[in-house]
Amino acid sequence: MTSIPSVNLEDFLSDDPKRKQKFIDEIGKAYQEIGFVALKGHFLDDKLVDSLYSEIKNFFSLPVEEKRKYEIPGIGGQRGYVSFGKESAKGKKEGDLKEFWHFGQYVEDDPERAKEYPENVEVKEVPAFNKVGKEAYQMLEKTAKYVLRALALHLDLEETYFDNYIHNGNSILRPIHYPPITEEPKAAERAAAHGDINLITLLMGAQGRGLQVQNHDGEWIDAIAEPDELMINVGDMLSRHTNNKLKSTIHRVINPPRELWGTSRYSIPFFMHPISEMKLDVLDSCVDENNPKQYEDITAGEFLNQRLIELGLKK
Repeated sequence: MTSIPSVNLEDFLSDDPKRKQKFIDEIGKAYQEIGFVALKGHFLDDKLVDSLYSEIKNFFSLPVEEKRKYEIPGIGGQRGYVSFGKESAKGKKEGDLKEFWHFGQYVEDDPERAKEYPENVEVKEVPAFNKVGKEAYQMLEKTAKYVLRALALHLDLEETYFDNYIHNGNSILRPIHYPPITEEPKAAERAAAHGDINLITLLMGAQGRGLQVQNHDGEWIDAIAEPDELMINVGDMLSRHTNNKLKSTIHRVINPPRELWGTSRYSIPFFMHPISEMKLDVLDSCVDENNPKQYEDITAGEFLNQRLIELGLKK
């Protein structure tokens, strides 16, 4: 596969069984072959998208000492600000050329679950930042729910199989700023080659060249979305759960050509995580004599903890 397929969520949400099945078949095929799709018909409207980018730029343009007030020690970067160069890809010594923010789950109906997560961090200098971030978080979470319903049907599971696992799940919205590059990066990239930890990732801001996906032949292909599309990919949790039937694909964000070094890049991934006790044990329907079980049993919480240590975000 040499390009990223495009699908439209409105097909799945329609009352026409043929359109619904078309979406299930298209997204299932794409995730088995390349692990990425570009998705139209999601729940983010243009006004919300514009507001989100505006507020994110307002935050990242604050002085570094102001932003660092929101870097919370001892929580593995799960909420608030993470400063430039702190995170590195698994197996890489060099920090990625980025700074970012984390919005987390807004638990409103389960006090015990709320205790499990750090609280979201309020930015006083940018009053609308948190309000707009919460609204975008919830619209992306809603979009992800229907994508997972389609994948459940593709896997011959009950349509709402994932619903209870993702309700109040440990999902993260991560606005990222890749600042202008001021000197030749030695071995660092804006985001080094990596796979995502979670079930699925919904990415805003993949317009323009930068994001690249590695296909099964080892070739890097550009993943460029249309202005009204989200790029959505399979994460390692879903890949494990499906015995690698749905592919978690290695991807990266390359540095721009020298003439564009002076420009910032913004992207906003939403990492859809389940609740920590979800078992990621390989589904029975994804094991047969040609595809023996590839992964040990593990919960989502245990797997996340392992990966945060590998990324250098937890000790």
